[in-house]
Amino acid sequence: MPTDDTALEIYRVMHLARSWETRLLRMLDDGLVSGFYHAGRGHEALEVAGTLPLRPDDYLLYDHRGCAHMIAKGMSLVELFGDFLANDKGSTRGLGAGIVHIADPAHGVLGQSGTLGGGHVLAAGAALSARIRRTDQVVVNFFGDGAANRGTFHEAANAAGAWKLPVVYVVQNNGWAISTPQHRVTAVESFAERAAGYGMTGVRVDGMDPWAVHDAMTEAVERARGGGGPTLLEGTVARQRGHYEGDPMKYLSAEEIAVIRATDPVAAMRERLLADGTADATGLDTLERESLAEVERAAEEALTGTLPGRERLTEGVYA
Repeated sequence: MPTDDTALEIYRVMHLARSWETRLLRMLDDGLVSGFYHAGRGHEALEVAGTLPLRPDDYLLYDHRGCAHMIAKGMSLVELFGDFLANDKGSTRGLGAGIVHIADPAHGVLGQSGTLGGGHVLAAGAALSARIRRTDQVVVNFFGDGAANRGTFHEAANAAGAWKLPVVYVVQNNGWAISTPQHRVTAVESFAERAAGYGMTGVRVDGMDPWAVHDAMTEAVERARGGGGPTLLEGTVARQRGHYEGDPMKYLSAEEIAVIRATDPVAAMRERLLADGTADATGLDTLERESLAEVERAAEEALTGTLPGRERLTEGVYA
């Protein structure tokens, strides 16, 4: 079990990530963000508690569902806002709007592939790099249940298992690949069952329970760092919003949507912290006010950014 201090840090980052996303959605509604955004509401416990066990020099390949894992890895809120605003405050300084372009090597955030499931092989490659360089770095790759069925997962998992690479594959299983339910396209009930076929450890946890996620991820990271090989960790979660902002969610009934939205990991963690005496209401109220203020300061700074000039197009181009 995480210590009380660790539990409070998990909650702080979860609330910060939720507040950041809420502010970004306001920017989207105001017409300041172009393109799609795939909200991570409901995934915060898995993304935050699944990232905090990493060291600063460990590597993260994120998925398209929210930004909580990047915030947990230490990325600047200003840069995250700037990337969606496509201005020079972003991590790419305006090269591209949206989540697929975000990268912050200083914090170990390697980005993601523009092709769904491409992160699987990139994670295996980063883990192989750590092996060749004789470091004890660990790589974590987050992806959804839809991307778990891509052919690249088989290729990457087979190599990772055969070579005992220091990588943890985290399936964020919300049961829906856009509008396709898992049972229509996946024979097994749990993706963790697939791990045995690759010679790796398979673990399934309640992805809405940050304590369970933190314990499972800590063990997986320690295993990878110690030479024990990769882990396929599946966290079951509830996607509280559509696949993308504007998704009418016609594949779910109003009753099903209401049940899903009643399971909020941020609210549930707050209640548990109060119930077990880890924190009091005054302390959590203060923490929440501070996170809201931090987000607003970051938003204000990001909104002062400017769109890049033509010269930015050729920076970093070598061929």
